[in-house]
Amino acid sequence: MSATVIPDLTTELPLPEDGTLSRVLYRDDRLRVIGFAFAQGQELTEHTSALPVVIQVVQGRLDLVLGDEKSVATPGSWIHLPARLPHTVRAIDPTIMLLTMLPAPDPTAAGGPAAA
Repeated sequence: MSATVIPDLTTELPLPEDGTLSRVLYRDDRLRVIGFAFAQGQELTEHTSALPVVIQVVQGRLDLVLGDEKSVATPGSWIHLPARLPHTVRAIDPTIMLLTMLPAPDPTAAGGPAAA
């Protein structure tokens, strides 16, 4: 087993002049981390994820619509979205974002609905 090291996310995710770049940065049997680089004004239109996700902004600013809530995410922002929450992501500035797809909750785990 070895560590995964990315010394500089900005070299892995160069900002495009136009469009959006996405790249899987890490994947195992439980977790997937996807890096996105957005040109200013680029958008991921409303969608949902089957899994819970965490969004982290590395560089730039994002307009987010998370269900009925609107917010702006800046470097250092940390956002958890439950599975199936409709959301939209739009780059206010050229932006680098990390999306971590979390494992689905195990309904048979202690304290889960099936364990009751």
